[in-house]
Amino acid sequence: MNRNNFLIHVALAIVLILIAAFAGQLNRWRKEWKSKVHIMPSAEKKRMSTAEEIALAEGRTFGRPEVLVKFKAGVSLETIDELTSRFHDRVEDRIESDPGLDAIDDLDNADAGEVVAQYSALPEVEYAEPNYEISLDAVDAPPLVPVRPADPRFEDQWALANSGQRGGKEGADISAMRAWATTTGSDKVVVAVLDSGVDYTHEDLAPNIWVRPASLAPYHDNELGTIEDVNGFNAIDNESDPMDDNGHGTHCAGIIGAEGSNDIGISGVNWKVKIMPLKFMNAGGYGTTKDAIEAINYVIDRKKAGVNVRIISASWGSTQRSRSLEEVIRKAYDNDILFVAAAGNASTNNDRSPHYPSSYNVPNVISVAALDRNDQLASFSNYGVKSVAIAAPGVDILSTWLGNEYEEKSGTSMATPVVSGVAALILAEHPRMSVDELREKVLASVDPLPALKAKIATGGRVNAAKALE
Repeated sequence: MNRNNFLIHVALAIVLILIAAFAGQLNRWRKEWKSKVHIMPSAEKKRMSTAEEIALAEGRTFGRPEVLVKFKAGVSLETIDELTSRFHDRVEDRIESDPGLDAIDDLDNADAGEVVAQYSALPEVEYAEPNYEISLDAVDAPPLVPVRPADPRFEDQWALANSGQRGGKEGADISAMRAWATTTGSDKVVVAVLDSGVDYTHEDLAPNIWVRPASLAPYHDNELGTIEDVNGFNAIDNESDPMDDNGHGTHCAGIIGAEGSNDIGISGVNWKVKIMPLKFMNAGGYGTTKDAIEAINYVIDRKKAGVNVRIISASWGSTQRSRSLEEVIRKAYDNDILFVAAAGNASTNNDRSPHYPSSYNVPNVISVAALDRNDQLASFSNYGVKSVAIAAPGVDILSTWLGNEYEEKSGTSMATPVVSGVAALILAEHPRMSVDELREKVLASVDPLPALKAKIATGGRVNAAKALE
């Protein structure tokens, strides 16, 4: 190949290389241009709103709409878009349930009041208003601060506040101090203690003993005649004096309602309540079915006469079933009175060997088992997953005794007034609660305990604080 031909071929090669390079660059430019231009598929071809065009062009992040504008009926979407475009705004949302009501975002972040004035001046607008901020109307309730009474022997009342004293388990109690942060009881609530009577002169009980109001006529029975029931009823002698000569009833009364924080002795589950003493057991601790029925009949009469007696606490029992006693307890139910009864102290299963009155299948009955200070079922306590409803502290319970004294006693007799006391606290907060609601509230308040699983119906210990939630 001569020199001239060689130079020609070299020149042609250079030209071809340049052409190829230019073509490649041109292709890259074309791709970049296409990536920056949005081409709508045929199915999407529609007119973009001005606000959308502004957003696409500016690539901005939208804020919260400043105003709500209600356009008049008949104003088209196109007109609305033109108006918002004129003000450099966008329709953030159209409220489908109210046609013409639009949430509008001002893209200049103008003051809401200015935007409202702008739209309110338009003939197409029915009204405009700011997009007001709304806050929760409620405030968080302050945490409950446990309340400790100023009673010198409160430290010994492990059932109300178990700090582990005397080998107990801390927290194995009814959470009384937390409950008292809500209520300490009410002297409008009357609890009848159906027992050996009550020492109504005891210094820690006297302020909380029921006294028949002067406006209420004395108790009258067609056969017994009129009885001056100043402080309750003595069914043994059919007279007015229910003074306790055994001690058992006084002990139960103190658990329910020894006056709290009075710098004397102990505190009851209720600091304020009214205890109605009923005596049907003698000094030896014995009574009859008839006298129990007569005492319950007295309670029903007083309830009908207007006394707010809502609970009967019954810390006694028998293996003998009485249809007449069952019927009068049912009459108490008909009159909105709860009947709290001891499960018994024979270490037996009440499902197999019933204990009455706690085993009567009447809607107002709550049967109560006893626990020790370690949340264990007391060795003496009866139980029954079908027939025993709930458990409460019932071992070494300190309470009031005859002659301004205080003693520790154990039994389901002591657990029963604990539950009666919790029921009275509930009524202090919810005075119009029916007997069915009250029973349900008490039973729903329990702390489940492993020791009670498959032993009692609720499987737990009563919790006064939970009962008031």
